[in-house]
Amino acid sequence: MSDENEAETPENPLRRELPEEVPAAAEEPEPQAAEESGVPSLSGRQRLVKGLWPPRVSRAQLIVAVLLFGLGFGLAVQVASNSDGDSALRGARQEDLVRILDELDSRTQRLEDEKQGLEDQRTELENSSDQAEEARKQTVEKEKQLGILAGTVAAQGPGITLTIDDPKGTVKADMLLDAIQELRAAGAEAIQVNGVRVVAGTYLSDSGSGVKVDGNKITQPYRFKVIGKPQDLEPALNIPGGVVQTLEKEQATVTVDRSTKIVVDALRAAERPDYARSSSR
Repeated sequence: MSDENEAETPENPLRRELPEEVPAAAEEPEPQAAEESGVPSLSGRQRLVKGLWPPRVSRAQLIVAVLLFGLGFGLAVQVASNSDGDSALRGARQEDLVRILDELDSRTQRLEDEKQGLEDQRTELENSSDQAEEARKQTVEKEKQLGILAGTVAAQGPGITLTIDDPKGTVKADMLLDAIQELRAAGAEAIQVNGVRVVAGTYLSDSGSGVKVDGNKITQPYRFKVIGKPQDLEPALNIPGGVVQTLEKEQATVTVDRSTKIVVDALRAAERPDYARSSSR
Protein backbone atom coordinates (compact mmCIF):
# COMPACT_ATOMS: atom_id res chain seq x y z
CA MET A 1 0.00 0.00 0.00
CA SER A 2 2.80 2.28 0.74
CA ASP A 3 4.25 1.72 -2.68
CA GLU A 4 0.98 2.62 -4.30
CA ASN A 5 0.68 5.79 -2.34
CA GLU A 6 4.11 6.87 -3.31
CA ALA A 7 3.39 6.15 -6.95
CA GLU A 8 0.19 8.17 -6.85
CA THR A 9 1.97 11.29 -5.63
CA PRO A 10 4.80 12.07 -7.97
CA GLU A 11 5.25 15.64 -6.52
CA ASN A 12 6.63 14.44 -3.23
CA PRO A 13 10.22 15.11 -4.15
CA LEU A 14 9.39 18.75 -4.73
CA ARG A 15 7.65 19.09 -1.43
CA ARG A 16 10.76 17.78 0.23
CA GLU A 17 12.87 20.53 -1.34
CA LEU A 18 10.59 23.49 -0.44
CA PRO A 19 11.72 23.90 3.16
CA GLU A 20 15.30 24.12 2.00
CA GLU A 21 14.54 26.81 -0.65
CA VAL A 22 12.54 29.23 1.61
CA PRO A 23 14.77 30.45 4.50
CA ALA A 24 12.60 33.52 5.30
CA ALA A 25 11.33 32.10 8.51
CA ALA A 26 14.87 31.59 9.71
CA GLU A 27 15.95 35.24 9.02
CA GLU A 28 13.35 36.96 11.28
CA PRO A 29 14.79 36.54 14.74
CA GLU A 30 16.36 40.14 14.80
CA PRO A 31 13.09 42.13 15.38
CA GLN A 32 11.97 39.58 17.87
CA ALA A 33 15.29 39.77 19.60
CA ALA A 34 15.10 43.60 19.66
CA GLU A 35 11.64 43.47 21.13
CA GLU A 36 12.77 40.93 23.69
CA SER A 37 15.70 43.21 24.65
CA GLY A 38 13.28 46.21 25.29
CA VAL A 39 14.91 48.63 22.76
CA PRO A 40 12.43 49.89 20.07
CA SER A 41 13.57 49.79 16.52
CA LEU A 42 14.16 53.22 14.76
CA SER A 43 13.66 54.15 11.16
CA GLY A 44 16.35 55.81 9.09
CA ARG A 45 14.82 59.32 9.44
CA GLN A 46 14.52 58.98 13.19
CA ARG A 47 18.15 57.91 13.44
CA LEU A 48 19.15 60.98 11.35
CA VAL A 49 17.21 63.40 13.56
CA LYS A 50 18.62 61.79 16.64
CA GLY A 51 22.09 62.28 15.35
CA LEU A 52 21.59 66.00 14.61
CA TRP A 53 19.57 67.11 17.66
CA PRO A 54 20.33 68.12 20.27
CA PRO A 55 23.46 69.73 18.77
CA ARG A 56 26.68 68.98 20.45
CA VAL A 57 28.33 72.41 20.91
CA SER A 58 31.52 72.86 22.74
CA ARG A 59 32.23 75.78 25.11
CA ALA A 60 34.67 77.36 22.68
CA GLN A 61 32.12 77.30 19.87
CA LEU A 62 29.52 78.98 22.13
CA ILE A 63 31.91 81.80 23.07
CA VAL A 64 32.77 82.42 19.42
CA ALA A 65 29.06 82.55 18.51
CA VAL A 66 28.34 85.14 21.23
CA LEU A 67 31.27 87.30 20.10
CA LEU A 68 30.12 87.20 16.50
CA PHE A 69 26.58 88.15 17.48
CA GLY A 70 27.81 91.15 19.49
CA LEU A 71 30.04 92.28 16.62
CA GLY A 72 27.18 92.05 14.14
CA PHE A 73 24.82 94.00 16.41
CA GLY A 74 27.38 96.78 16.88
CA LEU A 75 27.92 97.07 13.14
CA ALA A 76 24.18 97.29 12.56
CA VAL A 77 23.79 100.10 15.11
CA GLN A 78 26.72 101.99 13.62
CA VAL A 79 25.28 101.74 10.13
CA ALA A 80 21.87 102.91 11.33
CA SER A 81 23.33 105.94 13.14
CA ASN A 82 25.37 106.93 10.11
CA SER A 83 22.26 106.70 7.97
CA ASP A 84 20.49 109.47 9.93
CA GLY A 85 20.58 113.21 9.22
CA ASP A 86 21.65 114.49 5.86
CA SER A 87 22.32 111.05 4.43
CA ALA A 88 18.63 110.18 5.02
CA LEU A 89 17.53 113.33 3.19
CA ARG A 90 19.95 112.69 0.34
CA GLY A 91 18.62 109.21 -0.04
CA ALA A 92 14.94 110.25 0.21
CA ARG A 93 12.64 110.21 -2.75
CA GLN A 94 11.23 113.38 -4.26
CA GLU A 95 7.77 112.62 -2.89
CA ASP A 96 9.24 112.25 0.61
CA LEU A 97 11.07 115.57 0.31
CA VAL A 98 7.86 117.30 -0.80
CA ARG A 99 5.99 115.80 2.14
CA ILE A 100 8.69 116.98 4.58
CA LEU A 101 8.50 120.50 3.16
CA ASP A 102 4.72 120.48 3.48
CA GLU A 103 5.02 119.43 7.11
CA LEU A 104 7.50 122.25 7.78
CA ASP A 105 5.17 124.75 6.13
CA SER A 106 2.26 123.47 8.17
CA ARG A 107 4.26 123.77 11.40
CA THR A 108 5.33 127.30 10.49
CA GLN A 109 1.70 128.23 9.82
CA ARG A 110 0.62 126.77 13.16
CA LEU A 111 3.28 128.81 14.94
CA GLU A 112 2.16 131.94 13.11
CA ASP A 113 -1.45 131.25 14.09
CA GLU A 114 -0.40 130.74 17.70
CA LYS A 115 1.52 134.00 17.64
CA GLN A 116 -1.48 135.83 16.21
CA GLY A 117 -3.72 134.27 18.85
CA LEU A 118 -1.42 135.47 21.62
CA GLU A 119 -1.34 138.96 20.15
CA ASP A 120 -5.14 139.00 19.91
CA GLN A 121 -5.33 137.85 23.52
CA ARG A 122 -3.00 140.64 24.59
CA THR A 123 -5.11 143.19 22.71
CA GLU A 124 -8.25 141.82 24.29
CA LEU A 125 -6.70 142.07 27.73
CA GLU A 126 -5.69 145.64 27.05
CA ASN A 127 -9.18 146.46 25.86
CA SER A 128 -10.61 144.65 28.84
CA SER A 129 -8.48 146.82 31.09
CA ASP A 130 -9.87 149.93 29.39
CA GLN A 131 -13.38 148.56 29.69
CA ALA A 132 -12.80 147.76 33.34
CA GLU A 133 -11.62 151.32 33.93
CA GLU A 134 -14.64 152.69 32.12
CA ALA A 135 -16.89 150.35 34.09
CA ARG A 136 -15.26 151.57 37.29
CA LYS A 137 -15.91 155.17 36.31
CA GLN A 138 -19.50 154.36 35.48
CA THR A 139 -19.88 152.57 38.79
CA VAL A 140 -18.57 155.61 40.67
CA GLU A 141 -20.94 157.86 38.73
CA LYS A 142 -23.83 155.51 39.40
CA GLU A 143 -22.94 155.47 43.06
CA LYS A 144 -23.09 159.27 43.14
CA GLN A 145 -26.49 159.27 41.44
CA LEU A 146 -27.84 156.74 43.89
CA GLY A 147 -26.28 158.76 46.70
CA ILE A 148 -28.21 161.81 45.53
CA LEU A 149 -31.45 159.86 45.58
CA ALA A 150 -30.62 158.36 48.96
CA GLY A 151 -29.55 161.72 50.35
CA THR A 152 -26.05 160.57 51.30
CA VAL A 153 -24.23 163.04 49.04
CA ALA A 154 -24.74 166.70 48.29
CA ALA A 155 -26.21 167.81 44.97
CA GLN A 156 -26.48 170.95 42.89
CA GLY A 157 -28.20 171.94 39.68
CA PRO A 158 -31.02 174.00 38.25
CA GLY A 159 -34.33 174.07 40.04
CA ILE A 160 -36.64 176.17 42.16
CA THR A 161 -37.00 177.48 45.67
CA LEU A 162 -40.50 177.13 47.17
CA THR A 163 -41.15 179.35 50.21
CA ILE A 164 -44.31 178.97 52.31
CA ASP A 165 -44.95 181.70 54.92
CA ASP A 166 -47.61 180.62 57.44
CA PRO A 167 -48.01 183.35 60.08
CA LYS A 168 -51.32 181.92 61.34
CA GLY A 169 -50.07 178.34 61.62
CA THR A 170 -52.78 176.87 59.45
CA VAL A 171 -50.45 174.82 57.23
CA LYS A 172 -50.40 171.17 58.28
CA ALA A 173 -48.08 168.26 57.59
CA ASP A 174 -50.37 166.73 54.97
CA MET A 175 -50.25 169.97 52.92
CA LEU A 176 -46.46 169.93 52.89
CA LEU A 177 -46.54 166.25 51.97
CA ASP A 178 -48.80 167.08 49.01
CA ALA A 179 -46.24 169.65 47.88
CA ILE A 180 -43.44 167.04 48.06
CA GLN A 181 -45.48 164.49 46.11
CA GLU A 182 -46.35 167.05 43.43
CA LEU A 183 -42.68 168.04 43.07
CA ARG A 184 -41.61 164.40 42.76
CA ALA A 185 -44.26 163.78 40.12
CA ALA A 186 -42.92 166.78 38.18
CA GLY A 187 -39.39 165.32 38.13
CA ALA A 188 -37.69 166.63 41.26
CA GLU A 189 -34.38 164.81 41.83
CA ALA A 190 -33.35 166.25 45.18
CA ILE A 191 -35.42 168.04 47.83
CA GLN A 192 -34.45 169.73 51.06
CA VAL A 193 -36.91 171.30 53.55
CA ASN A 194 -35.52 173.65 56.17
CA GLY A 195 -32.20 171.77 56.40
CA VAL A 196 -33.76 168.27 56.34
CA ARG A 197 -33.07 166.05 53.30
CA VAL A 198 -36.16 164.47 51.83
CA VAL A 199 -35.71 160.86 50.71
CA ALA A 200 -37.93 157.97 49.71
CA GLY A 201 -38.71 157.04 53.29
CA THR A 202 -39.35 160.55 54.53
CA TYR A 203 -42.46 161.04 56.68
CA LEU A 204 -44.11 164.22 58.01
CA SER A 205 -46.19 164.76 61.14
CA ASP A 206 -47.79 167.70 62.94
CA SER A 207 -46.05 168.96 66.06
CA GLY A 208 -47.83 171.77 67.93
CA SER A 209 -47.33 174.97 66.00
CA GLY A 210 -44.98 173.36 63.54
CA VAL A 211 -44.28 170.22 61.54
CA LYS A 212 -41.84 167.35 61.99
CA VAL A 213 -39.90 165.94 59.03
CA ASP A 214 -38.46 162.51 59.84
CA GLY A 215 -38.73 163.45 63.51
CA ASN A 216 -36.98 166.81 63.05
CA LYS A 217 -39.18 169.77 63.98
CA ILE A 218 -39.23 172.62 61.51
CA THR A 219 -41.05 175.96 61.75
CA GLN A 220 -42.32 178.48 59.24
CA PRO A 221 -41.38 179.85 56.88
CA TYR A 222 -41.07 176.48 55.18
CA ARG A 223 -38.40 176.65 52.50
CA PHE A 224 -38.10 173.90 49.87
CA LYS A 225 -34.92 173.66 47.79
CA VAL A 226 -35.70 171.52 44.78
CA ILE A 227 -33.36 170.37 41.98
CA GLY A 228 -35.01 169.57 38.67
CA LYS A 229 -36.22 171.18 35.51
CA PRO A 230 -37.69 174.55 36.51
CA GLN A 231 -40.02 174.62 33.49
CA ASP A 232 -41.73 171.48 34.82
CA LEU A 233 -41.58 172.11 38.56
CA GLU A 234 -43.18 175.56 38.74
CA PRO A 235 -46.21 174.80 36.52
CA ALA A 236 -46.86 171.62 38.51
CA LEU A 237 -47.31 173.70 41.66
CA ASN A 238 -49.52 176.31 40.00
CA ILE A 239 -52.04 174.05 38.33
CA PRO A 240 -55.69 174.85 39.18
CA GLY A 241 -56.60 173.25 42.48
CA GLY A 242 -52.96 172.42 43.07
CA VAL A 243 -50.53 173.09 45.90
CA VAL A 244 -50.35 176.90 45.57
CA GLN A 245 -54.12 177.41 45.50
CA THR A 246 -54.64 175.06 48.45
CA LEU A 247 -52.06 176.88 50.60
CA GLU A 248 -53.38 180.29 49.65
CA LYS A 249 -56.84 179.20 50.84
CA GLU A 250 -55.19 178.63 54.23
CA GLN A 251 -54.03 182.28 54.08
CA ALA A 252 -50.39 181.23 53.55
CA THR A 253 -48.07 183.12 51.25
CA VAL A 254 -46.42 180.99 48.56
CA THR A 255 -43.41 182.10 46.50
CA VAL A 256 -41.74 180.13 43.71
CA ASP A 257 -38.35 181.29 42.40
CA ARG A 258 -36.49 179.67 39.52
CA SER A 259 -32.70 179.35 39.61
CA THR A 260 -29.92 177.90 37.47
CA LYS A 261 -28.11 176.67 40.56
CA ILE A 262 -29.77 175.16 43.58
CA VAL A 263 -27.56 173.58 46.26
CA VAL A 264 -28.98 170.72 48.29
CA ASP A 265 -26.35 170.00 50.96
CA ALA A 266 -28.35 168.45 53.78
CA LEU A 267 -27.21 164.83 54.15
CA ARG A 268 -28.68 161.65 55.50
CA ALA A 269 -26.65 158.86 57.03
CA ALA A 270 -26.70 155.68 54.98
CA GLU A 271 -28.78 153.11 56.81
CA ARG A 272 -28.25 149.39 56.43
CA PRO A 273 -31.55 147.56 55.99
CA ASP A 274 -32.37 144.98 58.60
CA TYR A 275 -34.09 142.48 56.34
CA ALA A 276 -33.82 143.52 52.69
CA ARG A 277 -30.86 142.14 50.73
CA SER A 278 -29.79 142.53 47.12
CA SER A 279 -31.21 139.82 44.90
CA SER A 280 -28.49 140.26 42.24
CA ARG A 281 -25.87 137.50 41.94
